[in-house]
Amino acid sequence: MGFLAKEINLVAIGGGHGLGKLMSALAFLGTSLTGIVATTDDGGSTGRLREESGCIAWGDLRNCLNQLAADQPNLARTLFEYRFECDGTLQGHNLGNLILLALDQLSVRPMDVIHLIRDFLQVDAQLIPMSERPTHLIAEIDRRYVRGETKIDAADHLPSFLALEPSVQATHEAVLAIKQANYIILGPGSFMTSIMPPLLLSDIVMAILQQAVPIIFVANMQPEKSSCGKLSLTEQLDWLAQLTKIKVDRVIWPAERTPIPRAYPKLHVARLGDAKQPYYHDKTSLQQAIMSVIQQY
Repeated sequence: MGFLAKEINLVAIGGGHGLGKLMSALAFLGTSLTGIVATTDDGGSTGRLREESGCIAWGDLRNCLNQLAADQPNLARTLFEYRFECDGTLQGHNLGNLILLALDQLSVRPMDVIHLIRDFLQVDAQLIPMSERPTHLIAEIDRRYVRGETKIDAADHLPSFLALEPSVQATHEAVLAIKQANYIILGPGSFMTSIMPPLLLSDIVMAILQQAVPIIFVANMQPEKSSCGKLSLTEQLDWLAQLTKIKVDRVIWPAERTPIPRAYPKLHVARLGDAKQPYYHDKTSLQQAIMSVIQQY
C-alpha cells in the first residue's frame, strides 16, 4: 500500500468494540500494529468469569481477536465467537472467553495464551493485556467510593479520583511496544472504562511521555452515555492531561457527529460512519482518516 511509504510502528490503546474496530481497520500493518488492551471489564460473561476464577478480564482481548480474524471466516473463528443460549450456568457465556480462561489456567502467563490464540486464528497484529494481574477500576464519585467499570460508567457525575485496585504493573511487552512506537492512538471507545485503565499504569504513562511521538485521539461516533459524554472535547482532553500529563496532538472527529468542535485547533474531520450501522465506525473510512493524519508527520 502507498500508506507504507514511511516506517510505521503503531500502538493503539483502549478496549471494548472500539479498539477491535480500529485494530481491524489497521490490520494491514501486520506485526507493526500493537493493541494494548484494557483488562478491567467486570460485566457480562467476562465479569462472571472474573468473579468465579479471579482471572484478568479476557472479553476485550477476545473481541479484538474476533475482529482481527473477521476477514478470514473459518471454523476456529466461528467457535471463538460463539455465545451459549441455553438454560443453566452456561447461559450468556462466550466460548472464546472460556477457551482463553482454560488456556490461562494451563499457561505460565496470559501473554502465552495470546500467542497461542493469534496462531490459532491466524492474526498477525500483536495484542497485549495492559497487565497480566487482575485489577479493577475504582473511583471517587460524589465523595463515595465506587468499584468496578459497570458502576463507574453508570454514575451521573465525573469521578474526582480514578485508579486501579489492587495496584498492578504493566505488562513488560506493553511498555516495550510503546518505546518502539512512532505513533500512538487512543480510542475510540468509552473514555473512562476503555481508554483510561491502561493509562492509570505508571509504567505505560512514563513510556508514552518519554517517547514523545504523535498521539492521536479517535472520537466516538456519538457522545457516550457515561458522565464523560457530558464533557466537551476540550474538557475531555484536559481531564486526560490532568490525570496523566498526556497531551493529544491530533483528534480524528466524525463529520456525522454534531456540533463539530471547530474551535479545537488540531482537528481532522472525516465521514467515518458505517452505512449500515451509523453509530459505528466504518473500517475503511477509519483506516483512511488515520493514515491521512499519520502522513502529515
